[in-house]
Amino acid sequence: MSENKPSSAGVFLDPADDAPEWTDEMFDIAEFSIGGKVIRPATGYLGPNGVVRGRPPLRAETKRQVTLRLDPDVLDRFREGGPGWQGRINEALRKAVGL
Repeated sequence: MSENKPSSAGVFLDPADDAPEWTDEMFDIAEFSIGGKVIRPATGYLGPNGVVRGRPPLRAETKRQVTLRLDPDVLDRFREGGPGWQGRINEALRKAVGL
């Protein structure tokens, strides 16, 4: 006979628990909607350094997605730097073509 094993279920951690607390400034710029109908449009956005008033800045031209084959050692070198490796590849390519 097989023996009973204890439950493998661990303690549930809510992924939303690491969300930042909303500030009064965040509530001031937030869009409010009820049932899909916008009651008050947003007056700003959350930027990388916190709340920014107004509309997010628009780029002159959006980036395009491409498929590109790179040597594994080249890719590994860029990924070693952590997040932002794709942007670093873009900057290296811009430099290589003189932009």
